[in-house]
Amino acid sequence: MTDQTDNTDKTENITIPEKTLFAALGAMFLASSLRSRSTLGTLVLGAAGAGMGYLALKGKQPLAPALKIEQTDTPGEVLIRDAVTINKPADELYAIWRNLPYLPHLMSHLQSVEVLDEKRSKWTAKAPLGQAVSWEAELTADEPGRRIAWQSLPGSTIENSGEVQFQPAPGQRGTQITVNMTYKPPLGATGAVLARLFGEEPAQQLRDDLMRFKREQELGFAPTTNGQTSGRPDAGQKTKTGEESPKAEQDQRKAGNA
Repeated sequence: MTDQTDNTDKTENITIPEKTLFAALGAMFLASSLRSRSTLGTLVLGAAGAGMGYLALKGKQPLAPALKIEQTDTPGEVLIRDAVTINKPADELYAIWRNLPYLPHLMSHLQSVEVLDEKRSKWTAKAPLGQAVSWEAELTADEPGRRIAWQSLPGSTIENSGEVQFQPAPGQRGTQITVNMTYKPPLGATGAVLARLFGEEPAQQLRDDLMRFKREQELGFAPTTNGQTSGRPDAGQKTKTGEESPKAEQDQRKAGNA
């Protein structure tokens, strides 16, 4: 995993393609301002061009911190992290996460994970505008009951890495699961900002995924705020352990009495 720092103190936090994009947009806006027949248009386009040029020169993406998009020391790399405490043994929770084809059930942004061999696997994830993106990854750490880590292979469409740690929770309250993931979206932090504007919020998705996993493990199913089971295709059905949720059992009793 890449170390993270306070991005407010970093000199630059964008990639070369981002600088190139800002510079090109700045030149385009400045050229348009010179051709504008409106005084207001000239001022607006000129200001936009100057602003883009300033961003390219300074090498900073101001919207990422404003949108609480966390970055690492590597320009263009985004960090997502969260943790949850579950009243279950670490070995049991580790076994669920170690089952790679099951990960799309745990992380909603994934569509599938196909195991290729003992270390390599092919991942497919959802992308903005209804698209999908795939890459190959390899396990970089596998410590039963303690830690799992993976990293995309060189040449992947989106460079990324992830780590899940399983530690005893304070007060004998089960296990604390800590998830850290990094990825380099196209156009770096600017790509992450654009994805956020299109409704993609990876940090919130991770939080929702962990809370749903907690409810599934402690309650046997994932209720929503209105008391119904979650809207996932397998909601209200048998859980991983093979036990049916209380909602499914209730529905069966009603059907039998009908």
